[in-house]
Amino acid sequence: MINAPRVSLDQWRALVAVVDAGGYAQAAQALNRSQSAVSYAVQKLESQLGVRAFEIAGRKAVLTPTGAMLYRRGRALVEEANGAERAARSVSAGWEPQIRLAVEILFPTWVLLACLDRFGGESPDTRIEVVESVLGGTGEALMQGEADLAITPQVPPGFLGDALLRFRAVAVAHPDHPLHRLRRTLTQRDLAAHRHVVVRDSGSRRSARSMSVEVPRRWTVSSMATSIQAVQGGFGFAWLPEDKIRDELATGTLKPLPLAEGGERYGDLYLVLADPEATGPGTRRLAAILREEVAAACAKAPGRRTKGASAGRSASDRARG
Repeated sequence: MINAPRVSLDQWRALVAVVDAGGYAQAAQALNRSQSAVSYAVQKLESQLGVRAFEIAGRKAVLTPTGAMLYRRGRALVEEANGAERAARSVSAGWEPQIRLAVEILFPTWVLLACLDRFGGESPDTRIEVVESVLGGTGEALMQGEADLAITPQVPPGFLGDALLRFRAVAVAHPDHPLHRLRRTLTQRDLAAHRHVVVRDSGSRRSARSMSVEVPRRWTVSSMATSIQAVQGGFGFAWLPEDKIRDELATGTLKPLPLAEGGERYGDLYLVLADPEATGPGTRRLAAILREEVAAACAKAPGRRTKGASAGRSASDRARG
């Protein structure tokens, strides 16, 4: 028989909240409780365990080494309890009323919209919140509990993901850009003399995108649409996802750069469930639809590769829906 714990989950929640919120007053507000109740819960925890979780440094309470250990263990307990509650709600309520989907902006928009439309036909009352992010931002949404499902270029630690799609990015510039006027094969030295347009990582830890190169002149923007417009306007060059610029390539407003090497770059996107055990039927169905639609798009893609074909289609295909 398992012995009942001496410290209640409510006390662990109070300890974790004080650390995460940065103080007793902030924790009380986050927990919607009085400050005295939060303080009492922490003091009772300390008394029952015979330890000091906090010590006063100046005018601020900081964790003791023992408190830091208790915080790590307590946070794990609270997260596990929250996960159990979410799983129970999903099972009892059927399909979730809302699904939070974090999507890397490199994922083809037309495929995403087709998936959402198909899912809406099956579950019209389920709200879907789509968070479009760049690189580290998608993984952070998973780790911070802000997404139920994610399409990400990097599977964050502690999660499992299925390979979903391989994309291709092409180095391009406006046809009248000085790089094209050189009328020869281009090198890294040629690129270094011109402005590079890059999309910023939306994660808190800014990291360089795989579709960039180190040059002195750079514009960093926060959206793919702005990047495309900047390059189309002749303000610089960039590696852009082929699927996002098919119309511009077809009409000639963007033209691939004749690089000696590195003119095309490839990357993979993964489909990740935030909590497979607690995932509700609606989220699982949306994940299945994403896999099916991507597989169908890849099968139709011209010049597809046997492993990770890109989900591209022509402008006429997109016009037909």
